[in-house]
Amino acid sequence: MSTKEIQKAIVDNMKRWQKIENASVASTGKVIDKTDNPVVRLIMEVIQRDSQFHYRVQEMIADSLETKTITLTPDDLGEVWEMIEKHIELEKKTVELAEEALKSLKGKKMVVQEYLLNYLLEDEKKHNLVLDHLGIIKKGMYPYG
Repeated sequence: MSTKEIQKAIVDNMKRWQKIENASVASTGKVIDKTDNPVVRLIMEVIQRDSQFHYRVQEMIADSLETKTITLTPDDLGEVWEMIEKHIELEKKTVELAEEALKSLKGKKMVVQEYLLNYLLEDEKKHNLVLDHLGIIKKGMYPYG
């Protein structure tokens, strides 16, 4: 496959995926409208917002291959990296707090609270992973830094 063909395939994939994200937003909206349960509503709202954001990311990917070149330069990262490092420390603290809360709930049969705390823990871990990957990109740009 040529680069052009690969780009077109990725764009097509993103467009199909966006349709599924739109369907997810509609589906979660139906569940939200149908229930008064705060736990179910909260989880559906989380999924709905994630789907909306996924749509934006997919749009950026497609746009970057069709119309708008996206760049990330050493200067782009360099001018904010100190703030990103501080944010990484905040994210680590949130993981510690979630793990501490979960540990105190162990064996207490507080399943809803445990479920929600596990969600938060996994999401905070995801933030750390995304920032770690940004650090890998930075190291690729700055081989000695």
